[in-house]
Amino acid sequence: VQLQACGGGLVQAGGSLRLSCAASGRGFNTYVMGWFRQAPGKEREIVSTISWGGGRTYYADSVKGRFTISRDNAKNTVYLQMNSLKSEDTAVYSCAAGRMGVTTDSNAYNVWGQGTLVTVSS
Repeated sequence: VQLQACGGGLVQAGGSLRLSCAASGRGFNTYVMGWFRQAPGKEREIVSTISWGGGRTYYADSVKGRFTISRDNAKNTVYLQMNSLKSEDTAVYSCAAGRMGVTTDSNAYNVWGQGTLVTVSS
């Protein structure tokens, strides 16, 4: 499978963005999907993950209650709805796919998209 993320952009603090990650190839519904982000000068961190069927999700404490991950297996797409954005959410967001179960370990994800930049102005 290959991944293509989009939906990033410039938004004011308090605003919303919806990221999408479209997968090409077969077997999308057999992959756990994750969103990661990397801010300038910082290490990559987990944002959210979702299980194959969408029934199990994980959120980093920093985004809990503001971000929502979802997936549409019929469309081979995973989404990240980001509300109440803060300046500290500014980062390059990447989607990733793995088959090691719902995990926050980036090493468990073996397919990565190219990333989309989210900039939140205060």
